[in-house]
Order: sequence, then structure tokens, then C-alpha cells
Amino acid sequence: MDSQFHSLPADRQQAVRNAIQTMRAMPPAARERAIQEGRFNQFSPQERQILNNAARLPLAPAQSNSAQPQSPNGGPQRYIPRPPQ
Repeated sequence: MDSQFHSLPADRQQAVRNAIQTMRAMPPAARERAIQEGRFNQFSPQERQILNNAARLPLAPAQSNSAQPQSPNGGPQRYIPRPPQ
């Protein structure tokens, strides 16, 4: 996966990196659903393969629980999936 990623142009590496960060904020089931429903269809087949491979890895959370964003009512924010576009 690493060699595939590094073979991408810098701007595409950043786009894939951003998508992986987005996936880190999702529970595993939501990650798989987002991929299956086409949320990442703007990526090339090679880029989607990298994302598929990354989705199968145990992704570390984007932030620790102590730094988790708080909702206006004081509780932790929850992931709410966007509808497919």
C-alpha cells in the first residue's frame, strides 16, 4: 500500500490522506458503508484501492478521547454520516 500511495502525485496523496482522516472519524461499519455507497467515487481505481486497504486496517482514532470535540450540550460529538451525493 505504501508504494502505491507514494507513486501518486503530491496533490492526490493529500486527497487520499484527507479521505483516510475522514475514515478515522468513522466507526468501522460506517467506513465500509461509505466505501460501498460510493462516497469516495471521485478517486481513481488506484486511489480507491488504497482507501479500501486502509479501511481494512485498524485505523487509530484521529484524536484521543480527552481531546474529543464537545457538542453544545457538553457531551462528545458523534459521527453522523453524510448522505451520498
